[in-house]
Amino acid sequence: MSQTRGRYDFYIGLVLAMSSSIFIGGSFILKKKGLLRLARKGSMRAGQGGHAYLKEWLWWAGLLSMGAGEVANFAAYAFAPATLVTPLGALSVLVSAILSSYFLNEKLNLHGKIGCLLSILGSTVMVIHAPQEEEVETLNEMSHKLGDPGFVVFATLVVIVSLILIFVVGPRHGQTNILVYITICSVIGALSVSCVKGLGIAIKELFAGKPVLKHPLSWILLLSLIVCVSTQINYLNRALDIFNTSIVTPIYYVFFTTSVLTCSAILFKEWQHMAADDIIGTFSGFLTIIVGIFLLHAFKDVSFTLANLPVSLRKDDRAANGTLLSTYDCFNLDEESSTCVGEIQSTESLSARRNGNLSAF
Repeated sequence: MSQTRGRYDFYIGLVLAMSSSIFIGGSFILKKKGLLRLARKGSMRAGQGGHAYLKEWLWWAGLLSMGAGEVANFAAYAFAPATLVTPLGALSVLVSAILSSYFLNEKLNLHGKIGCLLSILGSTVMVIHAPQEEEVETLNEMSHKLGDPGFVVFATLVVIVSLILIFVVGPRHGQTNILVYITICSVIGALSVSCVKGLGIAIKELFAGKPVLKHPLSWILLLSLIVCVSTQINYLNRALDIFNTSIVTPIYYVFFTTSVLTCSAILFKEWQHMAADDIIGTFSGFLTIIVGIFLLHAFKDVSFTLANLPVSLRKDDRAANGTLLSTYDCFNLDEESSTCVGEIQSTESLSARRNGNLSAF
């Protein structure tokens, strides 16, 4: 009976986790649609510090969708193991990328798709090989964890880095560098997850009849969560308003997941008893994430799809055989002249754009 019940809970958690990914992935699209509508109306954009999106119903629909996704994700942990629920959060990246191509006309080239896949795989490997959380049952135990010198130093560094990014780096480079606003959301998100875990313990104790409302830590966690979530929403809106959704979503997922794992490791000291295979798996996953992010950034301006692959292979074969056509030969071939001219022009314009982007970055 217990085995049947465990399998039943497993499938409930699986459905909740997948539903969470659908809601969260769709929320990015709804928010972006709302921000685009405001831009067409001439309202001050979120990327410039405006808050007109608070009057846009599509943005609120996106916020509610994200809230529903987070609730489903939180409930999934009560039924299924974290090693299943957390990696499934990567599905929101795929959902967002697919929906953005249909509803936002945003294109993700072959390099971007591979980079997105590698980012998801790397994050999944990191989560699978990450150590298990240490059980914390009461607010007093959580208070002891939060007061640990290691976590205090980590939280202080997060606050300092966030303030520097918000007040110094953001005004100068936030409009051109996608990592600025996403980094703010990610590092602040690590603290918000810690607050959520603490409030989850408080809710359990509340249902058990304990006077948690009189415990000052409950209100501190609630106030901190409100501040952190408000900051995350503000700067995530700015990132979505300025940059491509298909790029923002996977990078945010990777940075956020990495920040949360780092915070949890410091808060609960989970890495002290890691096996060698887990250490190797964690570093392998992290390197995979780096490669994925590189593909997303370095080749985002390249117009390359599977349909271009045969042409590229033919050119490689010609180069290998020493018969690579010159520019003059391209113009003298009736069948492929237009293709060659287009390739030459696109290569020149791409080089100019790439040099410009790299110098700006």
